[in-house]
Amino acid sequence: MALKMHHALAVHAGPWLKTEIVDPSGVSVAALARHFGVSRQALSGVLNGHVSLTADMAIRFEKAFGVRAETLLRMQTTYDLAQARANEGNITVGRLVPAA
Repeated sequence: MALKMHHALAVHAGPWLKTEIVDPSGVSVAALARHFGVSRQALSGVLNGHVSLTADMAIRFEKAFGVRAETLLRMQTTYDLAQARANEGNITVGRLVPAA
């Protein structure tokens, strides 16, 4: 039997990065965006939890701060799946029966 994690325990990678990595470093979002070579809006969207962390952005954080991209992406995937599970009742897809 698979264990189910309550969706409230899943954390979006962006706000975690903001509070645990970016804010303590003292760098502004605008300066970090310039360092990353991305727009301030794109970075802000991730850090504020409005946009999912991408593999590309995870690698940028890994290169800048040393936090593993794989760890960040697992965190983001866990969060995204928990959000989908919380709303899975709205997904009306039946079991596909292959043709014989």
